[in-house]
Amino acid sequence: MSHVFKSPASYVQGRGVADAIGTHVDSLGSECVLLADKVVLDLVGDRVLDSLEAAGLGARSLEFNGEASESEIERIAAAVDEHGADVVIGAGGGKALDTAKAVRKETGGAMVSMPTVASTDAPTSALSVIYSEAGEFQSYWFYERHPDLVLVDTAIIADAPARFFRSGIADGLATWFEADATRRSAGENVVGGTPTRAGHRLAELCYETLREHAITAVDGVEQGAVTESVSAVTEANTLLSGLGFESGGLAAAHSIHNGLTQLDATHHATHGEKVNVGTLTQLVLEGRDDAFIEDYAEFSLALSLPVTLSDIGLDDPTTAQLETVANAACDPEETIHNEPFEVTSPMVRDALKTADRVGQRVRARHA
Repeated sequence: MSHVFKSPASYVQGRGVADAIGTHVDSLGSECVLLADKVVLDLVGDRVLDSLEAAGLGARSLEFNGEASESEIERIAAAVDEHGADVVIGAGGGKALDTAKAVRKETGGAMVSMPTVASTDAPTSALSVIYSEAGEFQSYWFYERHPDLVLVDTAIIADAPARFFRSGIADGLATWFEADATRRSAGENVVGGTPTRAGHRLAELCYETLREHAITAVDGVEQGAVTESVSAVTEANTLLSGLGFESGGLAAAHSIHNGLTQLDATHHATHGEKVNVGTLTQLVLEGRDDAFIEDYAEFSLALSLPVTLSDIGLDDPTTAQLETVANAACDPEETIHNEPFEVTSPMVRDALKTADRVGQRVRARHA
């Protein structure tokens, strides 16, 4: 199998860049549709539409209903076709951006990612995570094309709730562990090849950046401030994690996240919060030493990230519930099989139990 690395065509990050989106989009098409939910439209809709119109582009908005489901993708795609748009701009969190990517696949033209939270690595990727209308993970949709532009306004990121920023940190921290597992197993990355050295190194740089800057960056975001650490972590959460997971590969942490979505009790937890439980479980599954696992749990607590199942809504889960999670995580199509050893459902169930106990013990030391 060939080594493969892929990425978006352009990445722009900085304070106030939302007001200049028209200058970055004008080479991509002439008729733009901004896709975002009501909250995001109220937040940035006028600024984006004004900038597009100032650049001589047609511009209108469509309201996203909040779930990246097949029915929502079909609805939005029909509206984009009706408007004759050749640029779809997804603004908001990962589900809005994933929906915009799916719509572009259906309608053609260009696609722009404009995250308003640094909560996932969705903005740079050529895939969508598809959910049911009830919010249960269903599948990944993969595309030949990446976003044509990723535009990240750090002032908007810093004004968003800090919980989303923390969630992005959790998602980014998993990138290194999963990419490293994929490299050790000579597994397949997300873009259809074996990991390149670049993909592997970017995943490691993501982890290093977060360990060095995340705590101070959260302090900044809690004050609505844009600092060098906020900028560094925004780049790690968005660009480094996105390139690292796609070209580096996914492994157990995200499979366990997908398993956790099968339980209604976890639906209030963000993507990254569930991923963090998945990361701790992956470290147990891989047999990392006690000090390493506890250090990760300590760092998670310093960032107010979940370290136990109860933190994501699973108080005293039954064996049947854990087996539901483990069975889904071990689906033959899941990335958990990029671990450098055979993984079975009982192994995942037991790792979940053990990681939960580690988290309880570390949290008790902070009580």
